[in-house]
Amino acid sequence: MPCCSILSIALAIAVCVGGVWLYQRLLPSSTQETLFQGVEYIRDVRSSPRRIVIHVIKVDLRADGVRVLVTPGNPDEELPIKARTTSKFLNSSDLQVAINGDSFEPWHSLGILDYYPRVEDRVDSIGFAASEGIIYSQDTDEEPTLYIALNNNARFNAPTSKIYNAISGNLLLLKKGETVPGLEGSPEPRTAVALDRANRYLILVVVDGRQPGYSEGVTLQELAEIIAFHDGWTAMNMDGGGSSTMVVEGPLGNADILNSPINHRIPGRERVVGNHLGIYAKPLK
Repeated sequence: MPCCSILSIALAIAVCVGGVWLYQRLLPSSTQETLFQGVEYIRDVRSSPRRIVIHVIKVDLRADGVRVLVTPGNPDEELPIKARTTSKFLNSSDLQVAINGDSFEPWHSLGILDYYPRVEDRVDSIGFAASEGIIYSQDTDEEPTLYIALNNNARFNAPTSKIYNAISGNLLLLKKGETVPGLEGSPEPRTAVALDRANRYLILVVVDGRQPGYSEGVTLQELAEIIAFHDGWTAMNMDGGGSSTMVVEGPLGNADILNSPINHRIPGRERVVGNHLGIYAKPLK
């Protein structure tokens, strides 16, 4: 039997097995714990309006040792970013926390064997992006942007000083604690970032979806309400769907995936994405 046929059969079996496992999974319990100095993790598991598993990380931007990093890019390249999974970004940068970032291009996913990008393929962020003072992607359509200064002062759409780290999303979800009117969308996996009212806490949110019996995702309206429940005051939606991923540094130093990414319909399979938002933090004493 040709090698490609064997591979195709193996992949088909993997997808089928993944589907069976998906429907037999037990829901995790809700939990709240401190992972690092200034970093708190909340898993919020709900059964209404459908099964939803929500992952929230709150980062105290004033905590000793906390620093922010957006994926670096090269502004001299037509496609400035080398794509990576969120786990690889965390590992390669020695971070403690990371989530996927903005939408990017080029991108296609025609099946488990036909997709772009793969690791190290070059892409461009759709919105404004900067890493450690280097701007490598310009705003293309007035996307909302989170700016984080060298001193960790953070604001949406209005840098407080010279641009240091910046990352964009596709729309605002909350303004001054109120849900932005006109939010639409079906239940999907989602990624979002928010600031609390005092701009002290950076709130990272990932909601699992497309996994019936485990977590079916949320609408944009529901996402905004979830963020407000977890003390968000201003928030923006990031790249979602198969891109939605939240990882942390595990006990052995490698990336632990906190959520259940869904890529190529396979639970737990990470997508290679353009940029990311990462956090450095000190270990607990």
